[in-house]
Amino acid sequence: MLTACVTINIYFPAAAAEKVVDKIIDEVWQEDDKVNNGDRKKSESDTHDDKTNSKLNQTKP
Repeated sequence: MLTACVTINIYFPAAAAEKVVDKIIDEVWQEDDKVNNGDRKKSESDTHDDKTNSKLNQTKP
């Protein structure tokens, strides 16, 4: 039985690889900002709703 092992080395230019990494990082940060802005808006509206509900639930003597 004949067996063989083949190794293929692929070299990427460092500048090109760094450029791709920077692009990926920028995309991740943009997505993170979108998610955080959505949470912030939801949180602000929840706070407003809580204040409104607490005023409605108060009983006056």
